[in-house]
Amino acid sequence: MINKRLLVKALLSHNDENSFYDKKRKVNLDTREGKAKFLKHICALSNSNPKNNSYLVIGIEDQSNEIVGVDFFDDSKLQNLINAYLDHPPQVLYENIPFPNLSAGQVVGLVTIRPLGHLTALNKNIWKYKTSTYFVREGSISIPCELPPPLVDSNTQKVTRIERHAQNNIQLTLDGVIDFLQNHNDLNTHYKVFKETFVVCWAGQAKKGKEKTYYSRVDIELINEQVKLFYFTHDEVEINFSDDAFILTEYVRLGLNGQYKYYPLETVEILFEENGSYRLNSKLLFKAPEYEKKSLFHLFNANNQLLEKLKQTETLSIQEESELFNLSMLYMLCALNDIPKAIDQLEAAKPFLKTRDEELYQTYKDCQRILRKVKYN
Repeated sequence: MINKRLLVKALLSHNDENSFYDKKRKVNLDTREGKAKFLKHICALSNSNPKNNSYLVIGIEDQSNEIVGVDFFDDSKLQNLINAYLDHPPQVLYENIPFPNLSAGQVVGLVTIRPLGHLTALNKNIWKYKTSTYFVREGSISIPCELPPPLVDSNTQKVTRIERHAQNNIQLTLDGVIDFLQNHNDLNTHYKVFKETFVVCWAGQAKKGKEKTYYSRVDIELINEQVKLFYFTHDEVEINFSDDAFILTEYVRLGLNGQYKYYPLETVEILFEENGSYRLNSKLLFKAPEYEKKSLFHLFNANNQLLEKLKQTETLSIQEESELFNLSMLYMLCALNDIPKAIDQLEAAKPFLKTRDEELYQTYKDCQRILRKVKYN
């Protein structure tokens, strides 16, 4: 079993990217350009590594090789994006790897591209890249080519050696459990061993309902692999488990005019096998609340006026400052109810929310996450 934190360190020891690994400060999947560049690297790494895993590490300063981290990213529909744009799409796994020096919610993103044994190419235009374009790695660069490149196995021994050196052991597992419990001593903390092999730790602020217990400020890690499975500060989460599975169901708080409800968003099931492997299954549960269009247009226009004040750096009233925390959610609900240009306005609000307040910007990111899940489901 590979300890992913050790694996990241082993990859970073190769200071320069090469044909089996690349590093990025961040990726942006909210724009066509960002999606296109991400798909380019996935395609190039897959084509250049037909017999071994290849990796993309996110949250690393390119020049200094410093681990700076990125926001926790929930990738449950990322494979759908890859399947939609690539012929012979490789299987890709995005994992969030915690590091001790990073602040809460910050991780290193590790993208693992499984060996495919086939060439992959774009099957539709995206940004400036054309249909049927292939990509390969030439040193540390992903380059396009119009003709099918040769499939050459040149990295299997190197990658196998790196992965072997990143194997987990019992001391790393015990240290990981102790660190997790100590770092969450202000929350309800638990751990459970599955199949005598896997150790899952979770922490959260428990809230007793009529029949169930819900958690907020939830953090869940698979200790053996040093992978953060879940991290969100606001949503409500229901946790269940059996001898074979760990199941969490996430709820999101939405509403208009002070009337809020919790809506089930997604359930994620981690199934542990006897052979030392596990599978993650996710199912989107979300059904967008429907509202009267007349009321939504009224709120949409009020939101636009508030956003315009932000753009003009006008002084806001106390009431308007409070309404800012609902601005992203209102745009999202308008978009889910087919109000034209609601998504455009939400994206236009991003830079102003980001520079104004960290918690305010988090509301924007939470809404984009829901929209992304709905889009790629």
